[in-house]
Amino acid sequence: MDIKYFDAHCHIHFDAYDADRAEVIARMRERGVAGLVVGTDNASSLAACELADAHDGLWSSVGMHPNDEPKEAYDEHAFRNLLMYPKAVALGECGLDYYRPAAVDDELKRAQRALFEKHIHLAGQTGRAMVIHARPSKGSMDAYLDALGMLKSAKKEYGDALRGDFHFFVGDVDTARKAFELDFTVSYTAVVTFARDYDETIRFAPLTHILSETDAPYVAPVSRRGQRNDPLAVEDVVAKLAEIRGEDPETVRQATVANALRLFKISSETA
Repeated sequence: MDIKYFDAHCHIHFDAYDADRAEVIARMRERGVAGLVVGTDNASSLAACELADAHDGLWSSVGMHPNDEPKEAYDEHAFRNLLMYPKAVALGECGLDYYRPAAVDDELKRAQRALFEKHIHLAGQTGRAMVIHARPSKGSMDAYLDALGMLKSAKKEYGDALRGDFHFFVGDVDTARKAFELDFTVSYTAVVTFARDYDETIRFAPLTHILSETDAPYVAPVSRRGQRNDPLAVEDVVAKLAEIRGEDPETVRQATVANALRLFKISSETA
């Protein structure tokens, strides 16, 4: 497949696509849109692996979202087995979410950190890139700072084997700088097509450390607000990133693809 765009975070295995998943994947292939299908628990991680293995231009990530299935136990053996799928190239979506839970207290934070730490160690041991969900409490960068502190500590043990992407990044320049110092990337969704909150950080970021994503089926671009999103919206994301940065769209397109292939260790010859 000739990859023209890479959606670094999508959920096209979710039931929102049950009626037309094959058609969506066919349109992706026609447009040269590759993607990482991201699991959020045991069942969706398995579904991501099976879908990716069945289609050119798709890869999978396995992991447990910090609060989507709070009663589900982390099963490292199960995740290690899922990582044996040929196209399972990443671990996540995992991380810290201090925004969505109804009540965020010290106990919840301890539980989320313990779960995230297990993912960190598995990523370091297996050499898989991490797909990190970090959502801070309103008016704060707290979830990012806690996650970055844990990753910085783990880097001492795992070095360059520990790498990853902060998906749906909403952090400020200082937070982004801390991520880049660890050689982690950040990715942006179609929210950049209608919100200006992230422009300063987008302009600050090295082009080598930016990925494009959709988080489909969520957050459709301004041209399709209120509708189900899909990975083709990554075209809108790349165009807007280029506009914000004042750079050639083709340069940004090529960079976001190259960055994703490098992070996930995907060979362009086998894509």
